[in-house]
Amino acid sequence: MTRPTLLAASLLVLTLAACGGHEALDPAAGFGPDPTLPPPQGSLFPRVNIAEAVGWPEGRTPVAARGFRVQAFASGLDHPRWIYRLPNGDILVAESNAPPKPEGKEGGLRGWVQGLVMKKAGARAPSANRITLLRDADGDGAAETRTVFLENLTSPFGMALVGDTLYVANADAVVAFPYQTGQTRITAAATRLAALPAGRNHHWTKSLVASADGTRLYVGVGSNSNIGENGLAEEEGRAAIHEIDIATGAARIFASGLRNPVGLAWQPDSGKLWTAVNERDELGNDLVPDYMTSVTPGGFYGWPWSYYGQVVDARVEPANPGMVARALKPDYALGAHTASLGLTFGEGGLFPARYRGGAFVGQHGSWNRTPRNGYRVIFVPFTGGVPAGPPEDILTGFLNEQDQAMGRPVGVQFDRTGALLVADDVGNVIWRVAPAV
Repeated sequence: MTRPTLLAASLLVLTLAACGGHEALDPAAGFGPDPTLPPPQGSLFPRVNIAEAVGWPEGRTPVAARGFRVQAFASGLDHPRWIYRLPNGDILVAESNAPPKPEGKEGGLRGWVQGLVMKKAGARAPSANRITLLRDADGDGAAETRTVFLENLTSPFGMALVGDTLYVANADAVVAFPYQTGQTRITAAATRLAALPAGRNHHWTKSLVASADGTRLYVGVGSNSNIGENGLAEEEGRAAIHEIDIATGAARIFASGLRNPVGLAWQPDSGKLWTAVNERDELGNDLVPDYMTSVTPGGFYGWPWSYYGQVVDARVEPANPGMVARALKPDYALGAHTASLGLTFGEGGLFPARYRGGAFVGQHGSWNRTPRNGYRVIFVPFTGGVPAGPPEDILTGFLNEQDQAMGRPVGVQFDRTGALLVADDVGNVIWRVAPAV
């Protein structure tokens, strides 16, 4: 197909996709342990309804929940995606974007159209491929020190410090660097611990957490497709959480059938690993809800053959009833197409006690739902290590009056004082949310 023909076809696709579809349910119906799962509404092409990325005008910020205030912890970053707090309180920020796709892996017409959509959303710029260190030594809630901590990485995302070794999850491998407390730059060469599935990288982010005893790493690896349309051979080792032995680099699949497990965090009361998962598309406004769930070792969560437990996705060929019968139902739905990415649990004494142990979730926002969904940070209360109530807004106001995206929240993490930090990869800001005084 020639480029003019491709352009004309793509414009037609975008027009048809934006105009089609059925009336959406109240977004609240897609949250909780038992979300509403309406009949699927198939379409020839994905629905497109992305919020154009415009950035923050001078003097404007997101809106914090009542009783809280928000300020910029750091601004002028380059697509900040993920946040990690070092033991001395320094904050590491992965400034990162998708790596280039290998030749022949662009995904044809559908992939090109989706590329246009992501470009409009601010997600197609070259990756900075670095980790930046931020330090707020005077405690005023804004970082006065900023240094390039690591550079020349490969679309870095997750970070974890174990002893005196910092592990970084690049798009293609987990690598290790020596670290000394307080240092503001690492110049040592990387040591590769374990390779990760790469190639097409339909989902490129690789999240990372360490076990409490420091012997294992857990890495979230997303699928290479929506529902396996690129062939299941390309999904080998994907749509899964990997467990890596730090001493040997040996890896195994810890849990699978998770289309895109991004946020990974340990729930402090139960000690269980939880993950936030982006589910599949092209089944209508209200399917399939993204979710968070505790992770059962060896568990299978349905992708690509079923969703939300054992609800069969009839589009997937060949069918696999045996795998569907194994599929576990996730714990808590986070709304259809919300792109729930960031996940952390409440800690410290700065927030009121009711927030401790509950889940904070960064919802990057929908690109294929009418009306839009997400574009906020929410809190889900927990009791006894399990969700115990509806979601509550913590940070909103990312869309302006023209429905454009001034920002989009991604990673969430607490700073050493107990304030919540939020990475905004469209506004290029790290926001800090704390109780109002």
